Amino acid sequence: MSVIENSWTHKYITTNGVKLHYVTQGEGSLMLMLHGFPEFWYSWRHQIPEFAKYFQVVALDLRGYNDSDKPLEQSAYVMSEFVKDIQGVITGLGYKKCILVGHDWGGAIAWNFAYDHPQKVEKLIILNLPHPAKFAQGLRTLPQLLRSAYIFFFQLPWIPELFIKSSNYQAIERVFKGMAVDKSAFMQGDIDAFKEAAAKPLALTAMLNYYRNIFQQRILEKNWRILEVPTLMIWGEEDTALGKELTYDTQTYVREFQLKYIPNCNHWVQQEQPELVNLYMREFLGL
Repeated sequence: MSVIENSWTHKYITTNGVKLHYVTQGEGSLMLMLHGFPEFWYSWRHQIPEFAKYFQVVALDLRGYNDSDKPLEQSAYVMSEFVKDIQGVITGLGYKKCILVGHDWGGAIAWNFAYDHPQKVEKLIILNLPHPAKFAQGLRTLPQLLRSAYIFFFQLPWIPELFIKSSNYQAIERVFKGMAVDKSAFMQGDIDAFKEAAAKPLALTAMLNYYRNIFQQRILEKNWRILEVPTLMIWGEEDTALGKELTYDTQTYVREFQLKYIPNCNHWVQQEQPELVNLYMREFLGL
């Protein structure tokens, strides 16, 4: 890995019947970070030490990822279980609430958790994942359907796993370096770390099961009320998987909403432009 692990600590917590691995640093109020696909806690490597100056930062491996438990049943990878995981982590760590930060799938979980347990979220920070209502609207348009074609490919059994595994997980490298505007944001050690996490036994199928349950849950058809949790959205404008138009009018769903665009940056915003992401997060948190 390209970041020296000289200050954070690896730990485990059991919640909702699964043992989850996490990295933590700092002390004080809880800042909980949720990664996306195909990542793990390491995607927050530029944020953990920065915000450990102010909080106890906890960067989870979501269920199915890296060193967390990987239930065999596809039914274990549904939003209701993810939300219970997060609730158990906050309580298990001895907190009543947290600052919740999520990117990609972690952002989807963060949105849902904030709606289900607003009293447990002091502030919400979402990176490159639209409000669920906006994403559902986007999937009814041809441009976003084309960008999301991979979701439909992931519905197939076994074939996506074989595709990602082929040529020493070359697809993992392509998804990071291929999408990034600034290719230098991902050193070879970073790519190797993501490959190693995906190659762990049972991990790849578990990671894909998140997508395989999207349509069965009908979560995209949910009616969304106004969210009362103060929310910051940070968005890399060159995201090739999620169109910028998915951010428009998000304020109609959130009472206190701020939006920060980052130009010349793709989907992996906190890794590609960490200084700007950290700056916008600090400003939002009044640090």
